[in-house]
Amino acid sequence: MNPLQLILFAGGLMGVMVLVYLAFSGPSPSKEGARRLKAVRFRHSQSTNDRVEAQMRKAVAARRPKMHRIAGSGSQLEALDLRLMRSGLSWTLSQYLYGSLGIAVTVTLLLYLKTGAALLALGIGLFAGAGIPHVVLNMMINKRTNNFITKFPDAIELLVRGLRSGLPVTETLTVVAKEVPGPVGQEFKLITERIKIGKTMEDALQETADRLSIPEFNFFCITLAIQRETGGNLAETLANLADVLRKRAQMKLKIRAMSSESKASAYIVGALPFLVFGMIWMVNPSYVGEFFIDERLMVAGMGGAVWMGIGAFIMAKMVSFEI
Repeated sequence: MNPLQLILFAGGLMGVMVLVYLAFSGPSPSKEGARRLKAVRFRHSQSTNDRVEAQMRKAVAARRPKMHRIAGSGSQLEALDLRLMRSGLSWTLSQYLYGSLGIAVTVTLLLYLKTGAALLALGIGLFAGAGIPHVVLNMMINKRTNNFITKFPDAIELLVRGLRSGLPVTETLTVVAKEVPGPVGQEFKLITERIKIGKTMEDALQETADRLSIPEFNFFCITLAIQRETGGNLAETLANLADVLRKRAQMKLKIRAMSSESKASAYIVGALPFLVFGMIWMVNPSYVGEFFIDERLMVAGMGGAVWMGIGAFIMAKMVSFEI
């Protein structure tokens, strides 16, 4: 079996695993049935709480037009451009692609000069060129999202103080854009600019919510939509929302502290084989050099990498909690 056949075999095996995962990760029949029963209950119930919840769902559904398309749901390039916007970096799409290509070429040349295995170096180079920028971009998106979530309750409380002092909602949004630093101020500045050029507040908020895809900001938009539909004291509603978001952030920190030991164990177990392999290669290259020459060892190495990938995926799911 030549190296090209080995790479094709490994790629086919990974494709089969992805298809199996997608086949068994669909919506649960029990959850779908429960959702339909809940919809029937809301439609025919005489309870006041059920009526309020049904009215809330109706208000949320009415916020989006019927032909609404989620931001980034078009081509892959559109989704990538949206991710670059969420990261807050000044990168353009062409700069990102050129950077990925440069990393792939550099890694491929270095591995080829070190091992002499052209196909193996090409495969690892392509993987590095696609994976390293993706991981870095994810880290930047998560960092900006965490900064947004941290400052967002302060922005809501500033809105509450402005509303209680008699300012309209649009003026308080402008105050938040000027006073709150970081990504919160940047996003609210974009919202106020859209309102100034003629868009309604609901459309401006909806566009930002689709682009950010942050649950906390979605809660804020839903709160404003429900208040517009049902009426009531907006300042008090936003104050309660700020308190809920702070408690949500505290719960996330508690979960992170409780799962930190498991995450550290998962990181150590997942990285240890690669670290040991690299250390042995540095000390005695001829001992592990056969992995790049002998076809049997290449098959064994690819199989081990596949199973380690499965184990890392399972451990990541075990220590991942959503609230």
